[in-house]
Amino acid sequence: MDPILRVFCAAALGLAAGCSVGPDYKAPSVAVPPAYQEPGPWKEANPRDQLPKASWWRVFGDPTLDTLEADAALASPTLQAALARYDQALAVARIDRAQLYPSLSVSPSAVRERFSGNRQAEFPATRFAYTSNSFDLPLQLAYEVDLFGGVRRSVESAAASAEAQGSAYQGVLLVLQAGVAQNYFTLRSLESQRELLKSNVALLTDALGLVRKLRQGGANSDLDLFQAEAELETVRSSELAVERSLAKAEHALAVLVGRNPEGFSIPVRPLGREVPPIPVGIPSELLERRPDIAAAERRLAAANARIGVAKAAFFPSIGLTGFAGVNSADLDSLLKWGSREWAVAPFVSIPLFRGGATVANYREAKAAYDEALATYRGQVLVGFQEVEDGLSDLRILADQAQALQAAVAAAEGASRLSTVRYKAGLVSYIEVIDSQRTELSTKIALTQAEADRLAATVFLIRALGGGW
Repeated sequence: MDPILRVFCAAALGLAAGCSVGPDYKAPSVAVPPAYQEPGPWKEANPRDQLPKASWWRVFGDPTLDTLEADAALASPTLQAALARYDQALAVARIDRAQLYPSLSVSPSAVRERFSGNRQAEFPATRFAYTSNSFDLPLQLAYEVDLFGGVRRSVESAAASAEAQGSAYQGVLLVLQAGVAQNYFTLRSLESQRELLKSNVALLTDALGLVRKLRQGGANSDLDLFQAEAELETVRSSELAVERSLAKAEHALAVLVGRNPEGFSIPVRPLGREVPPIPVGIPSELLERRPDIAAAERRLAAANARIGVAKAAFFPSIGLTGFAGVNSADLDSLLKWGSREWAVAPFVSIPLFRGGATVANYREAKAAYDEALATYRGQVLVGFQEVEDGLSDLRILADQAQALQAAVAAAEGASRLSTVRYKAGLVSYIEVIDSQRTELSTKIALTQAEADRLAATVFLIRALGGGW
């Protein structure tokens, strides 16, 4: 190797190991409460964010839900799009990393050229026509020394952006899983309401038969008959409305799991009282669990690295271009030792004047970092808010369900008593209708409250980042 080239390569390697301008990233501090406001008892958890999250929906013990979650993970277009965005970010990070290495290319060429006998020449005696061949096989090199770390900061930013996109994918997956669970529980709640309405229709049909017999015997008036018929048709209308909601909920669930609504059907059983306890843990663990907080923190790291990229633009850039290869007028002698040729050309580019663009770019990078920092802190606050919302919802809904259970028991007693009193001729049928209507409404309210408790449980799991 030529001595000049050896000296330049050694200097380039030394400079490449130089410092990187711009601030080194440090994770920002955020205010974390020592405990959640809602009272326990809540079992503490031991999260392991670096490990795959468990199938949290299995705590509900529903095989149908397990199947739906597996189908959604495989076929959801939303999840597939998020995965493709993650793959794009990984590819961009690899592209940026390639800038750390020299680029090499081979550009072989073969030219046969005829020169005109009438061309312009300094000496007329040399002006004659001729044809020549040129065969060239060069290996070309280009390399820019990352003296001030601009490329390394760019690689750092791209890697953090890829990690952020990976966390975003986990966030989409968690939202999808929670959406499937919540839609499924909505479907089961509607099925419970349909069963209640169906049984109420059967009860009102029997009651209408009783009213007709009493009317035929003259024990009541047409008013009782009309009221019984109106109440029966009203409940039938409510049953049809629930049928409509059931169909729409089933179609929405089909889309979530990546299936065509046409022909999609799953076994749906009425809703039970299967609200599992959720291990909440301490607030500081939330920063490790939630994918959206992790994504915001990684975007902050990427923005921090871009400050270094912008700062490196203030300094000179040093590089090397060159080639080595063979050239010959005859193809037979192309690979002979005498056909070799090479050239090396180090360069230095010093920024002098860009109309303030370099300074503006640096200021823009710092402002982008400030924006990312505020976004991260805001995301942390949203995370704490959602956990507190989930905890308070579970506590209040549990109390509400207990009150409604007592209301259902009282309404059932009132309905039985009013029916007995009506058969004895002590009251009009309007009292029976009112008591049956109250019984039905309290049972539906209890079913909705149980569905809300399940939905709040899913919401709390999502707020905690899924899995523990």
